[in-house]
Amino acid sequence: MTARLPSLTAREVLSVLHRKGFVVVRQSGSHAVLRHGDGRRTTVLVHGKRDLGRGLLMQIMRDADLTSEDFG
Repeated sequence: MTARLPSLTAREVLSVLHRKGFVVVRQSGSHAVLRHGDGRRTTVLVHGKRDLGRGLLMQIMRDADLTSEDFG
């Protein structure tokens, strides 16, 4: 059984992604595009202090090939 998804802001998600080796390659408005050295890529919506939706967090996890434990 998988762990419950945490409630995270975009800043917290970006912090985890940076620790996992992702780098912001560009930002257009509120969309930050991050890329990993091995070619993985994901987009994070940055909207102040609001938490990211569960569906968006799941998509970021799929794109980045990470699990909920990586964000816990």
